[in-house]
Amino acid sequence: MKTALLSRGLSAAALAAAVLLASCESGPSKAELEAQRLAAELAARKPPPVSLNQGVADAAAIYVAFLREAQTIQPGGFPDAESIQAALRKGSAYDADQLSRGLIAYGAIIALQSPEFVAGVQQYAIDPAQRQRMVAQIVADPAYAATLPGADAAAGLISATVGKDAIAMRAIAEAIEQDAYTIQGRSDPRRQWAITPIPNREVRLESAKTLSAVKMLPSPEESSRLFAAANSGTGLELEPSRKGPPYTPAVVRSLAIAALGALGSGGDEARVNTEALTHEPNSEFCMDMSKLMLFQCLAASRPSYEDIFCLGRHITRDLATCTTEATQITTIVVGDPQETGAAPARTPISVTVPQATPVPTPAVATTQSLNTTPSP
Repeated sequence: MKTALLSRGLSAAALAAAVLLASCESGPSKAELEAQRLAAELAARKPPPVSLNQGVADAAAIYVAFLREAQTIQPGGFPDAESIQAALRKGSAYDADQLSRGLIAYGAIIALQSPEFVAGVQQYAIDPAQRQRMVAQIVADPAYAATLPGADAAAGLISATVGKDAIAMRAIAEAIEQDAYTIQGRSDPRRQWAITPIPNREVRLESAKTLSAVKMLPSPEESSRLFAAANSGTGLELEPSRKGPPYTPAVVRSLAIAALGALGSGGDEARVNTEALTHEPNSEFCMDMSKLMLFQCLAASRPSYEDIFCLGRHITRDLATCTTEATQITTIVVGDPQETGAAPARTPISVTVPQATPVPTPAVATTQSLNTTPSP
């Protein structure tokens, strides 16, 4: 009897287990299905994450690394002629177009550090159809990005960050240019070699031209840091700033690239768009003209003190000038306004950019006229 009861009990337990297993195999319950549906709807109401491709970070890394290297050119009294030539080689080792594109790419990454701008753009990215329309409009007309909410906060970050670097470079330039005069003084112990004609002048000119033609490669560490900052919105530790329109074409393009990233449409699939937006004719023209003026200056320069002038005027000062012109609405002249061939900027007058305190310099006709007709 007990055996029969035990047998029936085991059979019931087995049946219950079979029913339980069958219910599990039949799929999720209605409650589970409803929870999944609600989760999917919630996800659909969120914008895609920020996405900016590695190419933008690489371009920005080239600009940041070169600017950091250029800022190590400090006058402090050049001890010998070779130290001047070393500074010239360091300062001329950039491709003008790459540096211009890198500046705009860097501006885009700076813009993505603005939570206000990112949130302002992303509010329109929830609906996929609307997001695609916005992407198309930005690509067709980059200036559209400058009208989006928070653009003034992002533009302020760009202008303030790049502006600080420009002011630092301008201060270096003025110190170097002053040294070109100081070294000529009879009380300066460097005067004897500073006024001596440079041997093999053509070699140093050709060296500058060769270095200018070498394509620049991004630092992997710098590129990785900027890529992470672009996609996370943090890491550059910038002071908040705000700047209203009008904006320069370079700032507009930086905002456009950043807007694509905030819409989740700046990843690897969008490299064609982001690459095209880094090209800006005014910025490229300024960098190219700076190089031409440097070559002309070196062609005319004979003693070492004139090479110091070329270094200060057409490397450090022109870098400050071109980066200022790219981010500030103002009128800028590449090189000395009194020099033959100096090129006026193409942007209209609006505000005056901050200048480092100028150092008075005596009138030295030879140095001031370096950019006239080159000597053979």
